[in-house]
Amino acid sequence: MARLDLHKIGLGAMVALSILLLGGLALQVYGASKTRSLTFAAGSVSGESYIIGSALKTVVARHYPRVHTTLAETGGTVESLQRLEQGRADLAAAQADVVPGSSARIVAVLYDDFFQLMARHDSAITGFSGLRGKTIALPKSGGQFESFLRVAEHFGLVQQDFAFVGATDVEADREFLAGRADAIFRVRALGNPAIKHLAGTGQVRFLRIEHASAMKIKNPAFEPATVPEGAYSGGPAIPGADLPTVSIHRTLLAGASADAEAVRTVTEVLLERRQEIMQEIPQEMKEVRLLLAQVKKPAPEAGLGPPWHAGARQYFDKDKPSFLMAHADYVGLMVTVILLIASWIWELRGWLERRQKNNADEYSNHVMALLETAQSPDSGVTPPEVRAQLLKVLTAAVQDLDADKLSEESFHSFRGILEIVLQVTQESERARAISR
Repeated sequence: MARLDLHKIGLGAMVALSILLLGGLALQVYGASKTRSLTFAAGSVSGESYIIGSALKTVVARHYPRVHTTLAETGGTVESLQRLEQGRADLAAAQADVVPGSSARIVAVLYDDFFQLMARHDSAITGFSGLRGKTIALPKSGGQFESFLRVAEHFGLVQQDFAFVGATDVEADREFLAGRADAIFRVRALGNPAIKHLAGTGQVRFLRIEHASAMKIKNPAFEPATVPEGAYSGGPAIPGADLPTVSIHRTLLAGASADAEAVRTVTEVLLERRQEIMQEIPQEMKEVRLLLAQVKKPAPEAGLGPPWHAGARQYFDKDKPSFLMAHADYVGLMVTVILLIASWIWELRGWLERRQKNNADEYSNHVMALLETAQSPDSGVTPPEVRAQLLKVLTAAVQDLDADKLSEESFHSFRGILEIVLQVTQESERARAISR
């Protein structure tokens, strides 16, 4: 039967706990010294997302030099999300109305984009319905194009009802200014530099996009919004009146496999160091600077968007009580139970030690009594009889050792006494033999 050794059990537990603590410390040191890399699919170089991403990269590198961010230009939301899904990007800026892949996770809301529809200044077009059969300056790819088709669907129009020109936003703007397009559609933040340039040419007229609330029924990411009078110029006011339209969030997404600590770092910098990020954006792009005021914690609704990325959740949960604090009652109870169990184990160990010592003392006293008997000439007990009794005592002691009634230390002490008594008995037997 296996023998219970509480000392070894306690020592083993201490060794295991020490290994765990040292392992945890080693992991923390390794994590703090590890270099982490992120690739950010940020859209067009001239877009707000890319400009903000470039400034964010600089501030992250300043405070967290072991987090390296690489910006990648893309053709817009669709391409950025494709890269994210394929693992070719860790972060992506995307329109909230474009459904991402299954690996996308939300990190933050960057700012609001507005649907902005403009016709030529001398055009008779008065609203979206008037675009049937017209040429639209809009690339046939990316999130903007998908948003345009969603609005068109609401007004009973399909892609075949329009002609599109321009492979990129820049080319589309050029086509419009050259008179080869009737209208232009953009999903951009208010004050967008490219739209401001168009407005400054005097060749555009902003149009209303009605029914935002109705469109939200099929497109939950849509929100009713207004392009305010004078958003692009105050004298004369451009637009000349408040115009209803649609807004959507521009979101920062991360791939599910993106390094959680790196994403947590980016989230922290984005939310806590906005002033620094603003300072990294050129002064002439003050409209982009002001977009940072809109950065906020995401609020993913069940079934209506991607869940939080683990790194972003770590940051947003930093002010929540720790597990120990949140479950203090249960932790206290567990500690009490553990201490109680430890106390009982300690008491049991003490009782076993006392019991083992008492047994060892009984065996030692028995052996000493046999020694006195062997040395007494009047006892009538012969040395061989004494040795036989000593061997019986030794056999009983070995059995008690196996049964944990004697400790190893007590047994060795007893055996030492037993050997001395056996030696004395033998000497007594030889002395008697000589005297005869």
